Amino acid sequence: MTTARSSIRSGGSATLPAPADDALRGAGLRITESRVAVYDALAQSPHASADDIFAAIVARMPRTSRQSVYNALSDFAEAGIVRRIEPAGRPMLFELRVADNHHHVVCVVCGAVEDVDCVVGHAPCLAPSDTHGYALQAAEVTFWGTCPACAATAS
Repeated sequence: MTTARSSIRSGGSATLPAPADDALRGAGLRITESRVAVYDALAQSPHASADDIFAAIVARMPRTSRQSVYNALSDFAEAGIVRRIEPAGRPMLFELRVADNHHHVVCVVCGAVEDVDCVVGHAPCLAPSDTHGYALQAAEVTFWGTCPACAATAS
């Protein structure tokens, strides 16, 4: 399990994720006990790493392997029901909030991650000085700082 805390709040204008069966079926994925467990664990702990998810489900599904968790997350990302986020120097994290172009704030002390709604307007939320001819679809911004809990501890 990683040492980073995972946020339970979705923040902003996010809505609750669809039930696992509905989300998997809607994405054209086969419904398996392992996939449902991975999806449910991620619904309970947004911004979780694969190791966090494995740790959350192995007690109730002792035959689960890390590889099955990685496979499910990969399938979910490919199907568009999970978003991968990769904060610099941190393990890859996953979240179910995929229907918008939101950003993240990461604590430099404990690794907590929170969602931040679009900085300005609609996707891609930011306008670069030069697009180099690309048709922009999204912008990914990570803000770094110290969370309130860590700031209080440091005082």
